[in-house]
Amino acid sequence: MCLGIPGQVVELVADNDQLAIADVSGANRTVNIGLLDPGVLEPGDWVLIHMGFALEKVDAHRAGEALSGLEMLGRGSTDPQTE
Repeated sequence: MCLGIPGQVVELVADNDQLAIADVSGANRTVNIGLLDPGVLEPGDWVLIHMGFALEKVDAHRAGEALSGLEMLGRGSTDPQTE
């Protein structure tokens, strides 16, 4: 199992069809989209990103679930809500 971080495509890089800019938790990141079928992405789409590569296009609901899961993983035993 790999851990994918959801990101929303902001733009496709005009001079390189292998790259896109994605908003990942409020920060724009350059993402390699070469593993996805050509023409499948457009601005506003969600992808799961691992090690800088977009692995899969997902819908907004699945992206939200992935983000929720990551937030739960980030809560350790020092989380004030669990003490």
